[in-house]
Amino acid sequence: MTEEVISHSAEETTLWGREFAKGLKPPVLVLLTGDLGAGKTTLTKGIVAGLGAANEDEVTSPTFTLLHVYGGASAKVYHGDLYRIESFHDFETVGLEDVFANPAVVILEWSERFPLPSPWPQIRLRLEHRGGNTRRITVSAE
Repeated sequence: MTEEVISHSAEETTLWGREFAKGLKPPVLVLLTGDLGAGKTTLTKGIVAGLGAANEDEVTSPTFTLLHVYGGASAKVYHGDLYRIESFHDFETVGLEDVFANPAVVILEWSERFPLPSPWPQIRLRLEHRGGNTRRITVSAE
């Protein structure tokens, strides 16, 4: 299945993320790709808020912390950034392998940098600049 969505603003991208979240059931990997500034974190704000794990303004880029955890004990949403991950050792050092201990929604930015073998269903979201504030979001499920 492949779907394309055009967003004309950050607000539209966040709103689309909220709607997209309604179809997510743990366990699932949401793999985000796209250039710097393409809207990966903006989209994640909508997904996390749509899942009820945090408010949009609480969701920030995990570029430096590498992993944020939202939600309570019963339903967690993990938001990771693989841009700086160079090896499996780096992956383990950050504690990313722990995200697979219990069913969760795991959202990974820069997922193409470190492909993860996982038995969990995967949904790929590719974000592309289309000029100005317009973005194309391509959705493909595996």
